[in-house]
Amino acid sequence: MVVDTYVEQAQRRARSEQETVAEMRDAYETFIRRVQKQQPEQTPASMAGLTTAGGVTHLSVDASSADSCRTIRTAFAETIRPHSVADVDEPESVLETIREEFTDAIAVALAPTTEASFSPELKQLVLAEAQSRQAEATALQKALEREEAHLGEADAAVDDIVAWIVDANERPLTDLGFDALQQRHKTLTDHRDRCEEVVRDRQEFLQKTTNNGVDAGVRHRSLMPYLYQDFPVDHPILATVATLNETCQKCQRTVRDHLVRRA
Repeated sequence: MVVDTYVEQAQRRARSEQETVAEMRDAYETFIRRVQKQQPEQTPASMAGLTTAGGVTHLSVDASSADSCRTIRTAFAETIRPHSVADVDEPESVLETIREEFTDAIAVALAPTTEASFSPELKQLVLAEAQSRQAEATALQKALEREEAHLGEADAAVDDIVAWIVDANERPLTDLGFDALQQRHKTLTDHRDRCEEVVRDRQEFLQKTTNNGVDAGVRHRSLMPYLYQDFPVDHPILATVATLNETCQKCQRTVRDHLVRRA
């Protein structure tokens, strides 16, 4: 008898996603360091200069400020952007990615066509958004670690039951005496009870949240659609245990029929 399970596949997915999120978190850390090293413009006068040509007054951005904004865009493009667009099918500009990762205001302020300086306020705004996204990535990393651990606990229970079913299926029921049949029926009941216990534990786990400080947290239930979107089932543990419980129930019916005939 072959019993299909999704738990081991889910474990591989959780481990793979941890690596992806860790790389994203490291990218934010590198970006933050590069922004911190960039000196902002200190005075309003350095934001722009007035020039007159042909009787028309023009507002021009200070060259050093424009270079600073370009440096920030480059740092973003070299660190965060490759991870952000990894799953994006359509082409996306650097400023579009900045808008998605941070805010419209930051994307506009850093745009080469915007007459804005890299002020201390803009620097702090960029850092605050990057640090917030990094905190979210850290919370997600912790949630994925807890998911992998919980999958491991469920997998241990599933493996025990599946191994017993496979081993028991090798011996025909006709070879068993009445007492042996009773014991098999009882063991199947124990396995079904364990399945119900795994389901209860899983439901409790899904109600919890993994936090990273007070500003970032991941609800475990919201993690499922994101993590298992390519799976044939939305909840690998619950789907596996439901199948396993149904298998044990069918086996019990067969054992019960043999007990009745021999009573």
